[in-house]
Amino acid sequence: MDNTETLVVIGAGHAGVELAFAARQQGWPGAIVLLGEEPCLPYHRPPLSKAFLCGTADAASLALRQDTAFEASNITLRLGTRVRAIDRAGHQVLLQDGSVVPYSKLALCTGGRARALEVPGMEGGAPRHLFSLRTQADAMAIASAVREGARVIIIGAGYVGLEVAASSRKLGASVTVLESQPRVLARVTGPTLSAFYESVHREAGVDLRTGATVRAIERDAAGAVSAVVCGDGERLPADVVIVGIGMVADTALAEAAGLRVEGGIVVDEHSVTSDPDVFAAGDCTVQDSALYGRRMRLESVPNALEQARAAAGWLCGKPRPNHAVPWFWSDQYDLKLQMTGLADGHDTCVVRGDLAQRSFCAFYLREGRVIAVDAVNRPADFMLAKKAVAAGARVDAQALSDTTLALKDLLAATTPA
Repeated sequence: MDNTETLVVIGAGHAGVELAFAARQQGWPGAIVLLGEEPCLPYHRPPLSKAFLCGTADAASLALRQDTAFEASNITLRLGTRVRAIDRAGHQVLLQDGSVVPYSKLALCTGGRARALEVPGMEGGAPRHLFSLRTQADAMAIASAVREGARVIIIGAGYVGLEVAASSRKLGASVTVLESQPRVLARVTGPTLSAFYESVHREAGVDLRTGATVRAIERDAAGAVSAVVCGDGERLPADVVIVGIGMVADTALAEAAGLRVEGGIVVDEHSVTSDPDVFAAGDCTVQDSALYGRRMRLESVPNALEQARAAAGWLCGKPRPNHAVPWFWSDQYDLKLQMTGLADGHDTCVVRGDLAQRSFCAFYLREGRVIAVDAVNRPADFMLAKKAVAAGARVDAQALSDTTLALKDLLAATTPA
């Protein structure tokens, strides 16, 4: 092995682990050092709000790779390691403990942090039993607090908020969800799907309130959260409060190092930053999309993996630019939601299937082209939908809504972009 070449990866989440292994598989000849802040083996994050919180998956089952896999691929995994700074001129990473790790190539996979709730009552840090969910430790703390009969208030009705609401109901908690927007999932989908999920949660016993803001957090004499005060003055007693109001890209190291940052670390289709020796992948990045004609930051595991593979390909002289169609998923109750593309700017929404039977697709069209699809309990249709979005397929809206016509035939007959 050529030890004069060292790839250092900062961040041991999905992007960081995939980048390290993909680089080795693609033929990176030198050392690979993977630095992770958390003390545990790198793990899958999506189950934290679902199976892990419900107790149907344990920590061991979440591991992205076993420790033996790192050894077999000759990847040095350093856990519980915090990076203080990047010295681009000296090609070295400065650690919090004062030590230095030299690099020839560097990858930033720093992810993001939970957006903080900034209201009265949060001064000096969060009270006990008020949580955000980003890490395995967060999920363990929430799981220990959410039990049958507990009064759980969730602030924010994005993916994480709704998944935690579903899990908390399964555990027998009393759940209230407060969403400041006029509908749930407003940032990621259209009104049809929002209305469907609002109905699902209310049928499950969730007190779901849209257009609801938070004025303050109250705590008891022991320093634990005791209530949430709404914008209209209503006081909601609480045993547990979970804040899910979005994520902020963790770009502090990149900014301090002088890399180009515009709401995320700017990367190209090969995940290269403004420094040709520095790469970035995952939730901390922004990238220009040829498909959508704009720069965007995607918070999704599939995007993190695609960017990591693109970086590995470029590092090893086997370029494979990332032009993947964005896709996401969410499990709530017995519903599997799979989403591909971005619905922004659609002029037509066509529902194919039956909302009442909880099995349908919502197709989002712009000028007759399929730009996004949300599939609920329709995995086979979802696979066809991904191809249609990638091709910019044209389809007749009326035919699309007719379930007597095979979706495969409808999409096969369309004209790609």
